Amino acid sequence: MDIRTSIAAQTYAQARQAAAPEPQSDDAAAGFSKLAESFANTLMTGEATAKAAMVGDADPHALVQALSATETAIETVVTVRDKVVEAYQEILRMPV
Repeated sequence: MDIRTSIAAQTYAQARQAAAPEPQSDDAAAGFSKLAESFANTLMTGEATAKAAMVGDADPHALVQALSATETAIETVVTVRDKVVEAYQEILRMPV
């Protein structure tokens, strides 16, 4: 093995390490988990308030607030979903 082959092998090994994905921390997973939990709680609160309003246990103002919060949460999730699908489709269109 000559010196050029050895240098090429070392360069390749260094480039491979630099291109390797970094291990993700649990912070991203925990953040996503918190967001999903918050979304579910918002939906459950809205549903509970709507049920209470139907039987007369909640005032109309609380119902409007709960429905507004639910609508905002759903619109946000739909927007994020659309962006993720759009990014995925863009990746599929990339030439290999």
